[in-house]
Amino acid sequence: PEGARARGGLGAAAAARALLTLVSPAGAVARWREEGRVAVWLRVPILQSRFVAAAASQGFAFHHAEQGSSTLTLWLGEGPSRLPGYATHQLGVAGAVLDESTGKVLVVQDRNRTINAWKFPGGLSNPGEDIGDTAVREVFEETGIKSEFKSILSVRQQHKHPGAFGKSDMYIVCRLEPSSFDINFCQQECLRCEWMALDELVRTRQATPITSNVAKLLLYGYREGFDKIDITMREFPAVYPGLFYKLYHRELPESYRNIT
Repeated sequence: PEGARARGGLGAAAAARALLTLVSPAGAVARWREEGRVAVWLRVPILQSRFVAAAASQGFAFHHAEQGSSTLTLWLGEGPSRLPGYATHQLGVAGAVLDESTGKVLVVQDRNRTINAWKFPGGLSNPGEDIGDTAVREVFEETGIKSEFKSILSVRQQHKHPGAFGKSDMYIVCRLEPSSFDINFCQQECLRCEWMALDELVRTRQATPITSNVAKLLLYGYREGFDKIDITMREFPAVYPGLFYKLYHRELPESYRNIT
Protein backbone atom coordinates (compact mmCIF):
# COMPACT_ATOMS: atom_id res chain seq x y z
CA PRO A 1 0.00 0.00 0.00
CA GLU A 2 2.76 2.47 0.83
CA GLY A 3 4.46 1.63 -2.44
CA ALA A 4 1.25 2.24 -4.35
CA ARG A 5 0.88 5.58 -2.63
CA ALA A 6 4.46 6.59 -3.43
CA ARG A 7 4.28 5.65 -7.11
CA GLY A 8 0.83 6.85 -8.03
CA GLY A 9 -0.93 8.26 -5.01
CA LEU A 10 -1.90 11.84 -4.37
CA GLY A 11 -1.20 13.31 -0.95
CA ALA A 12 -3.81 14.87 1.31
CA ALA A 13 -2.64 18.47 0.89
CA ALA A 14 -2.45 18.29 -2.92
CA ALA A 15 -5.89 16.68 -3.11
CA ALA A 16 -7.40 19.37 -0.91
CA ARG A 17 -5.93 22.14 -3.06
CA ALA A 18 -7.25 20.49 -6.20
CA LEU A 19 -10.78 20.16 -4.85
CA LEU A 20 -10.76 23.76 -3.66
CA THR A 21 -9.43 25.24 -6.90
CA LEU A 22 -11.42 23.20 -9.39
CA VAL A 23 -15.06 24.10 -9.98
CA SER A 24 -16.14 20.48 -10.25
CA PRO A 25 -15.01 17.73 -7.83
CA ALA A 26 -15.87 15.27 -10.60
CA GLY A 27 -13.41 17.11 -12.82
CA ALA A 28 -10.69 16.73 -10.21
CA VAL A 29 -11.26 12.97 -9.99
CA ALA A 30 -11.25 12.66 -13.79
CA ARG A 31 -7.95 14.52 -13.98
CA TRP A 32 -6.38 12.28 -11.35
CA ARG A 33 -7.43 9.21 -13.32
CA GLU A 34 -5.87 10.67 -16.48
CA GLU A 35 -2.64 11.28 -14.55
CA GLY A 36 -2.53 7.61 -13.60
CA ARG A 37 -3.14 8.12 -9.91
CA VAL A 38 -4.10 4.94 -8.05
CA ALA A 39 -5.18 6.54 -4.77
CA VAL A 40 -6.07 9.91 -3.30
CA TRP A 41 -5.76 11.02 0.32
CA LEU A 42 -7.84 14.03 1.31
CA ARG A 43 -7.36 15.85 4.62
CA VAL A 44 -10.26 18.12 5.58
CA PRO A 45 -9.83 20.61 8.47
CA ILE A 46 -12.79 20.55 10.84
CA LEU A 47 -13.82 24.12 9.94
CA GLN A 48 -14.02 23.10 6.26
CA SER A 49 -16.10 19.98 6.85
CA ARG A 50 -18.63 21.21 4.30
CA PHE A 51 -16.32 19.79 1.62
CA VAL A 52 -16.80 16.24 2.95
CA ALA A 53 -20.19 15.88 1.25
CA ALA A 54 -18.76 16.94 -2.13
CA ALA A 55 -15.90 14.47 -1.74
CA ALA A 56 -18.25 11.66 -0.69
CA SER A 57 -20.33 12.22 -3.82
CA GLN A 58 -17.24 11.26 -5.84
CA GLY A 59 -16.61 8.07 -3.90
CA PHE A 60 -14.37 9.28 -1.08
CA ALA A 61 -14.74 7.45 2.24
CA PHE A 62 -13.57 8.30 5.75
CA HIS A 63 -10.24 6.80 6.72
CA HIS A 64 -9.71 8.37 10.14
CA ALA A 65 -10.32 11.52 12.16
CA GLU A 66 -8.26 13.50 14.65
CA GLN A 67 -9.19 16.43 16.87
CA GLY A 68 -8.86 19.08 14.18
CA SER A 69 -9.35 17.23 10.90
CA SER A 70 -10.62 14.16 9.09
CA THR A 71 -8.86 12.20 6.37
CA LEU A 72 -10.73 10.60 3.45
CA THR A 73 -9.46 8.25 0.77
CA LEU A 74 -10.40 7.34 -2.78
CA TRP A 75 -9.05 4.23 -4.50
CA LEU A 76 -8.62 4.75 -8.26
CA GLY A 77 -6.64 1.63 -9.09
CA GLU A 78 -7.87 -1.69 -10.40
CA GLY A 79 -9.49 -4.18 -8.07
CA PRO A 80 -10.29 -3.69 -4.38
CA SER A 81 -8.51 -0.97 -2.42
CA ARG A 82 -5.03 -1.82 -1.18
CA LEU A 83 -4.76 1.23 1.08
CA PRO A 84 -3.79 0.47 4.69
CA GLY A 85 -6.44 0.81 7.34
CA TYR A 86 -6.10 3.13 10.30
CA ALA A 87 -5.25 2.08 13.87
CA THR A 88 -7.25 -0.95 14.99
CA HIS A 89 -6.03 -1.30 18.58
CA GLN A 90 -5.70 0.75 21.72
CA LEU A 91 -2.81 0.06 24.09
CA GLY A 92 -3.20 -0.26 27.84
CA VAL A 93 -0.20 -0.71 30.11
CA ALA A 94 -0.03 -1.73 33.77
CA GLY A 95 2.89 -1.85 36.19
CA ALA A 96 3.53 -4.74 38.58
CA VAL A 97 5.73 -2.95 41.10
CA LEU A 98 7.49 -5.54 43.26
CA ASP A 99 9.46 -4.66 46.38
CA GLU A 100 11.95 -7.52 46.38
CA SER A 101 13.06 -6.79 49.95
CA THR A 102 9.59 -7.55 51.35
CA GLY A 103 8.00 -9.68 48.63
CA LYS A 104 5.11 -7.22 48.38
CA VAL A 105 3.52 -5.86 45.21
CA LEU A 106 1.60 -2.63 44.64
CA VAL A 107 -2.12 -3.09 43.91
CA VAL A 108 -5.15 -0.84 43.59
CA GLN A 109 -8.92 -1.04 43.41
CA ASP A 110 -10.53 1.20 40.80
CA ARG A 111 -13.17 3.60 42.05
CA ASN A 112 -15.27 3.39 38.87
CA ARG A 113 -15.61 -0.40 38.75
CA THR A 114 -18.73 -2.29 39.79
CA ILE A 115 -16.53 -5.04 41.27
CA ASN A 116 -13.83 -3.87 43.68
CA ALA A 117 -11.14 -6.31 42.57
CA TRP A 118 -7.42 -5.88 43.15
CA LYS A 119 -5.39 -5.07 40.05
CA PHE A 120 -2.10 -3.53 39.01
CA PRO A 121 -2.17 0.25 38.47
CA GLY A 122 -2.13 1.31 34.83
CA GLY A 123 -3.87 3.05 31.97
CA LEU A 124 -3.77 3.92 28.28
CA SER A 125 -0.52 4.74 26.53
CA ASN A 126 -0.23 8.21 25.01
CA PRO A 127 0.66 8.60 21.31
CA GLY A 128 4.42 8.28 20.87
CA GLU A 129 4.94 7.01 24.43
CA ASP A 130 7.08 3.93 25.06
CA ILE A 131 5.52 0.99 26.89
CA GLY A 132 7.80 1.22 29.91
CA ASP A 133 7.31 4.97 30.20
CA THR A 134 3.53 4.48 30.23
CA ALA A 135 3.78 1.97 33.07
CA VAL A 136 6.02 4.23 35.16
CA ARG A 137 3.82 7.29 34.53
CA GLU A 138 0.52 5.56 35.26
CA VAL A 139 1.82 3.99 38.46
CA PHE A 140 3.01 7.37 39.74
CA GLU A 141 -0.22 9.15 38.74
CA GLU A 142 -2.42 6.57 40.47
CA THR A 143 -0.33 5.71 43.54
CA GLY A 144 2.40 8.32 44.02
CA ILE A 145 5.04 5.57 43.82
CA LYS A 146 8.13 6.21 41.70
CA SER A 147 9.53 3.22 39.83
CA GLU A 148 11.82 1.99 37.06
CA PHE A 149 10.90 -0.21 34.10
CA LYS A 150 12.56 -3.64 34.18
CA SER A 151 10.71 -5.87 31.71
CA ILE A 152 7.46 -6.92 30.09
CA LEU A 153 5.70 -9.82 31.78
CA SER A 154 2.63 -10.47 29.64
CA VAL A 155 0.53 -9.28 26.70
CA ARG A 156 -3.24 -9.70 26.56
CA GLN A 157 -5.17 -9.27 23.32
CA GLN A 158 -8.94 -8.77 23.47
CA HIS A 159 -11.17 -8.05 20.49
CA LYS A 160 -14.44 -6.09 20.57
CA HIS A 161 -13.44 -4.36 23.78
CA PRO A 162 -16.33 -2.31 25.24
CA GLY A 163 -13.90 0.35 26.44
CA ALA A 164 -12.31 0.72 23.00
CA PHE A 165 -15.47 1.48 21.01
CA GLY A 166 -15.64 -2.16 19.96
CA LYS A 167 -12.07 -2.20 18.63
CA SER A 168 -9.30 -4.50 19.80
CA ASP A 169 -7.35 -3.84 22.99
CA MET A 170 -3.76 -4.76 23.82
CA TYR A 171 -3.00 -4.84 27.54
CA ILE A 172 0.64 -5.14 28.59
CA VAL A 173 1.82 -5.78 32.15
CA CYS A 174 5.34 -4.61 32.97
CA ARG A 175 7.61 -5.48 35.87
CA LEU A 176 8.71 -2.34 37.70
CA GLU A 177 11.18 -1.77 40.52
CA PRO A 178 10.14 0.83 43.11
CA SER A 179 12.35 3.75 44.09
CA SER A 180 9.86 5.17 46.62
CA PHE A 181 7.49 3.37 48.97
CA ASP A 182 5.09 5.84 50.62
CA ILE A 183 1.67 5.56 48.98
CA ASN A 184 -0.22 8.74 48.07
CA PHE A 185 -2.92 7.40 45.77
CA CYS A 186 -5.28 9.36 43.53
CA GLN A 187 -8.63 9.60 45.31
CA GLN A 188 -10.47 10.24 42.03
CA GLU A 189 -9.28 7.05 40.31
CA CYS A 190 -8.61 4.62 43.16
CA LEU A 191 -10.77 3.35 45.98
CA ARG A 192 -7.90 1.58 47.75
CA CYS A 193 -4.17 1.11 47.27
CA GLU A 194 -1.70 -0.98 49.25
CA TRP A 195 1.43 -3.07 49.26
CA MET A 196 0.15 -6.66 49.29
CA ALA A 197 2.19 -9.80 49.87
CA LEU A 198 2.69 -11.54 46.54
CA ASP A 199 1.69 -14.86 48.13
CA GLU A 200 -1.61 -13.31 49.19
CA LEU A 201 -2.32 -11.77 45.79
CA VAL A 202 -1.80 -15.15 44.15
CA ARG A 203 -4.41 -16.77 46.39
CA THR A 204 -7.04 -14.06 46.86
CA ARG A 205 -10.33 -14.33 45.01
CA GLN A 206 -10.64 -10.54 45.03
CA ALA A 207 -8.33 -10.06 42.05
CA THR A 208 -9.06 -9.86 38.34
CA PRO A 209 -8.17 -13.01 36.37
CA ILE A 210 -5.27 -11.34 34.57
CA THR A 211 -3.92 -9.96 37.85
CA SER A 212 -4.07 -13.40 39.45
CA ASN A 213 -2.28 -15.08 36.56
CA VAL A 214 0.43 -12.43 36.24
CA ALA A 215 0.92 -12.56 40.02
CA LYS A 216 1.70 -16.28 39.71
CA LEU A 217 4.17 -15.51 36.94
CA LEU A 218 5.75 -12.80 39.07
CA LEU A 219 5.97 -15.15 42.06
CA TYR A 220 7.73 -17.73 39.88
CA GLY A 221 10.29 -15.14 38.79
CA TYR A 222 10.72 -13.85 42.33
CA ARG A 223 11.52 -17.34 43.60
CA GLU A 224 13.34 -18.88 40.65
CA GLY A 225 14.90 -15.87 38.92
CA PHE A 226 13.45 -13.10 36.78
CA ASP A 227 15.48 -14.29 33.80
CA LYS A 228 12.89 -17.06 33.49
CA ILE A 229 9.99 -14.64 32.96
CA ASP A 230 11.36 -11.32 31.73
CA ILE A 231 10.85 -9.98 28.22
CA THR A 232 13.57 -7.37 27.94
CA MET A 233 14.06 -4.42 25.62
CA ARG A 234 16.83 -3.25 23.27
CA GLU A 235 16.89 -0.23 20.99
CA PHE A 236 17.95 -0.40 17.35
CA PRO A 237 18.19 2.08 14.47
CA ALA A 238 15.23 1.84 12.10
CA VAL A 239 15.51 1.53 8.33
CA TYR A 240 14.08 5.06 8.21
CA PRO A 241 16.88 7.65 8.63
CA GLY A 242 17.02 9.26 12.06
CA LEU A 243 14.44 6.93 13.63
CA PHE A 244 14.88 4.20 16.23
CA TYR A 245 12.69 1.38 17.52
CA LYS A 246 12.56 -0.79 20.61
CA LEU A 247 12.61 -4.57 20.27
CA TYR A 248 11.16 -6.63 23.12
CA HIS A 249 12.31 -10.25 23.47
CA ARG A 250 13.64 -12.85 25.89
CA GLU A 251 17.19 -12.12 26.98
CA LEU A 252 19.72 -13.24 24.38
CA PRO A 253 23.11 -14.56 25.64
CA GLU A 254 25.97 -12.25 24.71
CA SER A 255 27.70 -15.02 22.77
CA TYR A 256 24.70 -15.15 20.43
CA ARG A 257 24.14 -11.40 20.44
CA ASN A 258 27.62 -10.79 19.02
CA ILE A 259 27.40 -13.29 16.15
CA THR A 260 28.32 -11.57 12.88
